[in-house]
Amino acid sequence: MKNLKIVSLAACIALMLSLMFFTSCSSDDSASSSGGAPVIESVVRSGYDEDGKMFPSTPVTVGDPKNYYIIHGKGFLTTEKIYFNDYDTYFRPTFVTDTDIVVLIDENTPYANASNELKIVTKYGSVTMPFTVAPPVPTFSGFNYINCAAGDEVIIKGKYFLNPVVTLAKTATLPEVPVTIVSSTLEQIVVKIPANADYRNLAVTNISGTAVSKEAIGTALYDDKLYGMQWGGPWAGKGVNFDFDGDSYQGEKSWQWTFGAWDGGNWGFNVDLSKYKAFRIAVKGAKNGQVNFSMNGGANYVIPVTTTWVYMEIPFDKLGNPTTLSMITFQESNNDGGNVVMFDDLGFVLK
Repeated sequence: MKNLKIVSLAACIALMLSLMFFTSCSSDDSASSSGGAPVIESVVRSGYDEDGKMFPSTPVTVGDPKNYYIIHGKGFLTTEKIYFNDYDTYFRPTFVTDTDIVVLIDENTPYANASNELKIVTKYGSVTMPFTVAPPVPTFSGFNYINCAAGDEVIIKGKYFLNPVVTLAKTATLPEVPVTIVSSTLEQIVVKIPANADYRNLAVTNISGTAVSKEAIGTALYDDKLYGMQWGGPWAGKGVNFDFDGDSYQGEKSWQWTFGAWDGGNWGFNVDLSKYKAFRIAVKGAKNGQVNFSMNGGANYVIPVTTTWVYMEIPFDKLGNPTTLSMITFQESNNDGGNVVMFDDLGFVLK
């Protein structure tokens, strides 16, 4: 709490200093509340950056919600309304002088299909200027199918996909590669996968930043279907549904398992793990509990189960440092009569 108070105090001081600076540097003493429509000369960011330095006084035409900005101009003393993208924005009258306004861009300000204008209304008139309110940085909740091939159309899901750019993300040895967008909305993008995309992550960029997928192309063991299974099944011979479409973490389906008490199963594969450092999985249960997990019959790892989806990455050193995958084992271990558990997004994490 002490640090929060210091930061808040510093921010207030920065705002007031900025306000005083611009007021004292105004070059037109004729601008006053005596009459005349307002004039906007510039907008600058106020406050401190992540390194504790005050933002430069360079004019901007793009603003981020939940941040303070200083509007500089003339004739602001009788300001009645401020609008960003036609959104009625609250402002403190004490943060208004005849030449400057300090205002916080509201987090609810619309950013899609918007006017891209800042408007100030005073007693004596109004003024607008082009100004873009940026969307939040994209969030990337998943894509399907993860094990896709060149030419496949893949659905990316997330949020804040305003005028998106999609690429194969840059790696330590490979540059970004553009990915063709077939269609897009604010929460979904359909793309066509380019050649040589195996073991590459997808990235979505908007004006505010970039989000990168947790999963790399071609690294799934299950993404609506189970890949490479050679043998196996539940010990009880029942309870497994690979096509459960009632709930999922990514894609459209999940692997649902109705476990009896201490029930489990083994599943056989033949996968080279030399490219990977961890096993990934998303888990959700009908009730809280746990499931024992192991690879190749090795070290047991207890996966916690809750009633909401939880994504986790299990380092191989927690699983006996396997170099190949020959078998995975799940066993319900609540010790309270069983559970219904859903598994999704099973796969591997690249080194």
